[in-house]
Amino acid sequence: MRDNSKPTTPQAAVYKVVQEQQLLPFLLQSISKSRNAVKSILSRGQVSVNGKPTTRHDQIVNVGDKVEIMTNQAAKSDSELTGLSIMYEDDAIIVIDKEAGLLSMAAKDKKEMTAFSELSTYIRKANRSSRVFIVHRLDRETSGVMLFAKTEEVKKLLQDNWEESVQERGYIALVEGKVRNETGEIISWLKETRTFKVYSNPTDNGGQKAITRYKLLQSSAQFSLLELRLETGRKNQIRVHMEEMGHPVVGDKKYGATTNPIKRLGLHAVKLTIIHPITKEQHTFISDPPTSFYKKSK
Repeated sequence: MRDNSKPTTPQAAVYKVVQEQQLLPFLLQSISKSRNAVKSILSRGQVSVNGKPTTRHDQIVNVGDKVEIMTNQAAKSDSELTGLSIMYEDDAIIVIDKEAGLLSMAAKDKKEMTAFSELSTYIRKANRSSRVFIVHRLDRETSGVMLFAKTEEVKKLLQDNWEESVQERGYIALVEGKVRNETGEIISWLKETRTFKVYSNPTDNGGQKAITRYKLLQSSAQFSLLELRLETGRKNQIRVHMEEMGHPVVGDKKYGATTNPIKRLGLHAVKLTIIHPITKEQHTFISDPPTSFYKKSK
């Protein structure tokens, strides 16, 4: 609950707490933005409680506390971004929540809008010489958490020490059919053909070893919802492994799917836990999966 009073200054909005609760739920009630957008505002340090800046989602706010939300230039620029929202930003990295349908980086058509081009425009508004560097990619139709570097040195630090830097990569997948086992692991070797399709082999064929672990969250007669954890990060790894299981990702015609009730690929990068390349602190970024994934697997 909140009151509707706002300050006369256009630089901030102030809300008074009338019921004890955690900060994130309070903000969700107070401002008309998505959950991920509110998390982004918190992560950027735009929120203060009784004059003290905070980035803690779980901070308790008490009756009478004043919560101030700054509307700075970064927030304005973020609202103008298309197909993505910024979850976290500092001098070294930018973490985004990418929507399905947005390319990570241009391939053939250099004029096509991509996550890379959107972020490049965004940071150049503050400094024309600023650049962003792509650290890893998500397929066009995969949504969720994605990491960029702000310098070439940081990009190299992350990529050269990928296994140490990335503590966990979690995905949610809506797949075809009823998965019987509650948990499982797929290990195979992946190779890409000249037609850019990745295929899987159960024994070492000179390809890249790929390991995917899954946990069944819920299922219906037609679809299953899986929580997936990558031990390796190979191109199309999840999509290939789901096809190999006999449960292709919904909407993934390239890798065996025959249905698409959600009108998109049923794959979402829900979690990324990293060791910050500069501060060495652990950060976890979580993007809520689309509700359609849950509805179709009930």
